[in-house]
Amino acid sequence: MIRTYIAYGGMCVFALAIVAYLVKIQYVEKKHWLEMAESIGTTIQTVEPARGNIFASDYSLLATSLPIYDLRIDGKAPAFKDDEIFENNIDSLSYYLSNLFADRSKAEYKRILTGVRKRKDRYYLLKRKVSYLEMRNVITFPIFRAGKYKGGLNVEEHNRREKPFDILAERTIGYSVKGIAPVGIEGAFDKELSGRPGKRVMQRIAGGTWIPINDEEQIEAQNGKDIVTTIDVNIQDVAEHALLNTLVKNDAQWGTAILMEVKTGEIKAIANLTRISEGVYTEQYNYAVGESLEPGSTFKLTSMLALLEDGKAKMTDTYDTEGGQKRYTSTAVMYDSEPGGHGIVNFQQAFEYSSNVAISKAVFEAYKKNPRQFYDHLVKLKLNQPIGLQITGEGKPMIKSPDDKGWSGTTLPWSSIGYEVKVTPLQVATLYNAIANNGKMIKPIFVKEIQKTGRTIRAFKTETMVEQVCKPSTLANLRTMMEGVVLHGTGSNLRNPNYTVAGKTGTALVADGRKGYAQKLYRSSFCGYFPAQNPQYTCMVMVNGPSKGIYYGSAVAGPVFKEIADKVYSNSTHLHPELRFAFNNDSAISIPKAYIGFKDEIKTVYSTLGISSHRENDTVEENGSEWVATSIQKKTVSLVHKKMMNNNLIPDVTGMGLKDALYLLENAGLKVTIQGMGKVKKQSLNPGATVVKGNTINLILG
Repeated sequence: MIRTYIAYGGMCVFALAIVAYLVKIQYVEKKHWLEMAESIGTTIQTVEPARGNIFASDYSLLATSLPIYDLRIDGKAPAFKDDEIFENNIDSLSYYLSNLFADRSKAEYKRILTGVRKRKDRYYLLKRKVSYLEMRNVITFPIFRAGKYKGGLNVEEHNRREKPFDILAERTIGYSVKGIAPVGIEGAFDKELSGRPGKRVMQRIAGGTWIPINDEEQIEAQNGKDIVTTIDVNIQDVAEHALLNTLVKNDAQWGTAILMEVKTGEIKAIANLTRISEGVYTEQYNYAVGESLEPGSTFKLTSMLALLEDGKAKMTDTYDTEGGQKRYTSTAVMYDSEPGGHGIVNFQQAFEYSSNVAISKAVFEAYKKNPRQFYDHLVKLKLNQPIGLQITGEGKPMIKSPDDKGWSGTTLPWSSIGYEVKVTPLQVATLYNAIANNGKMIKPIFVKEIQKTGRTIRAFKTETMVEQVCKPSTLANLRTMMEGVVLHGTGSNLRNPNYTVAGKTGTALVADGRKGYAQKLYRSSFCGYFPAQNPQYTCMVMVNGPSKGIYYGSAVAGPVFKEIADKVYSNSTHLHPELRFAFNNDSAISIPKAYIGFKDEIKTVYSTLGISSHRENDTVEENGSEWVATSIQKKTVSLVHKKMMNNNLIPDVTGMGLKDALYLLENAGLKVTIQGMGKVKKQSLNPGATVVKGNTINLILG
C-alpha cells in the first residue's frame, strides 16, 4: 500500500513539475521563445519576372526592363569571419568601392564594412539601384570575389522600365503602374508583358532580416513576352519634330499627327504633344485615340459621300453661297469662312473651297424630310461607335440620331460640316484611309506580333471594318474632289512637283464650356493621303488652339503633313518610278559619276536609278572589303577594283566622298581635318607614304 502511495505521489510531483514548466514557458519565458520562433521562421517570397520588351517595327527598343541591383553584405560569411583575409583586403575593398561609386570616402566604406563584421549583420544594405556594369565590377573586388557564400556579397536583381527614345510615341507606348489606370500598349498587353512570378524560400535571421535559402527549391520566374509594334522610329521622329515646330510657332495648346499605311492599317507614327509651359511641350495625353471632338470641315467628306451615294447631288450641280451666310432658324446662321461667300459654286468647288453654306444647303435640302437617311450613312461608316483598337483609352464618339432628345433644327446642317458631332482624330484618319484604299475600311493596328524569345506566338492581321464604304462611281468622284482641294482649293500650299496629295483642310471653332464659340478658339487640321494616284499612306494632323493669328488648317496643320509626307516619300524609292526609267531611253541625261567608293553602295545607287553596272575584274581584298572606281560607258557603268586597305601606307582618297575617305584614313590611324564641301580634291599627305599613326592629314573638298 505504501508503495502505491509513493508511486501516486511521484506522479503528482511530475505532473506539477510539467505544469510549473508550462507556466514558466507561457508567462515567464514567453518573450524569449517568441523571439526564437520568429528568428527561425521561413516564408515564401514572390520573385518578379522581367517585363517583356516593346519593339518598333524594325526591332528598335521602345520600352524595356533594365536590371538594377541592390547589394547586401553578410557579416558572418567566411571571408568576413577570417581575421587574416579581412585585414589583408579591407583597405583594397574600401578603395575600390569609393572609387566606383564616388559617394563615400575610402575611410567611410572601411568603417561601414568593419561595423557589419563586428555586428555580424547578415543582410546589410550596402548600395541600392546599382547598374549591371557596376554590379559586375563589384563582384570582382577583394573579399567579394570569393563568391556569394564565402565572400558575403548578396546581389538582388530588380527591374526598371526604360524608354530609350524618351518621349517618342510615349503615350502610345503607355504604362502599367499598380493603382493607376493602364495606358497604351503597356496597359492593353499587360498580361502578355508581365510574365509569371516565381517563388523562393526566405528565412528570418537575427534582427528580423529575411535572407533567401534553398536555391534548389526556387521556382524560376517566367519573363514576359515581347510586343512588336508597327511604329517606324524614323518617321515617328519626323512627326514629333514637325508637330513640335508648328505648336511652338503658333503657340498652340496641343497637337496630334498620325501616319497610317493604307493597305494594312499599320500606324507608322503617332505623335501627341501638350503645352505645359511657354514653348515647352511633352506627351501627356493620346489625343489621336482618346479625344472625341468636333472635327470641323474634314467631316464634310461624309456629306459629299452621302449625297453622291444617294443620288442627291451630281458633280455638275451648282449652289449659291448667298453672300456667305445662310439662316436656318431665327437664331442660327451658317457662315462661310470667306467674307461675302464664294458666289455660285458647283458641287466639287463647294468641297474644294470648303463652303459651309453650299454643303450645308445641299445636305439640308436633300435630307430635311428624312434625316435618318443621312444618319444611316454615318452609322455605316462606323462613326457612331469606337473603332475597337488594340490599345486602351479610346474616346467615345457622339453622332446624334433623329430620335435623340438633342436633335434640333440645326443638327442636320451643322452635322454636315463637322459640328454637333464628335469623333476622334483617328476615326477621321480611318475614314480617309478607306477612300485611299479603294473603299475598304480597315481597322488601324498598333501591334503586329507577340513574341517569346524571338519566336512569333501570335500575329495580328489586317481586319476589315467595312468591305465597301460606297459605290465605285462615288469613290472616283470623292478622290477627284480631294485631289482638287490640293490642286485648286484650300490645300493648294501642299501642291508639289514630286508627288500628288489628296485630302481636306479643316478649321473648326472650339466650344469653350458655357462660353460656347464666342472666344474664337480654333482647331486646325488636315487629313489626306499620298501619292494621290497610288495611295500608300494616310496622314491626319490636328492642332488645337493656335494663338498667333493664323488658324486655317492649310497654314497650321498643312506644313506638318507636308514635312511627314516629304520624309516618307524621299525614303520610299519604290514610289519613284520615273527614276528607274530615266536612263532607259535615248535622252540627253547623262549617267552620274560616282568616282571611287565602296562597291556595294555604288551598285545599290546605280541599281536604284535603273543603270546597269558590271565588274571588269574579280579582285577582292583579303579583308573582304571591295573598293571600286567607276568608268562610264554609254548606258552602263564599269566597276574597276582598287586596292585601298593597307594599314602601313597612306591611301589615295582623292575623288572619294568624305564618308569613305574618313573610313579609310581613320582606320589607318590618321587624324583628319577637313576644308570645303563636296568630294576630296586634294590630300596633304602623299599617297603611298608610310603611315605614322596619330599624324594629321588635311583634306580639301570641292
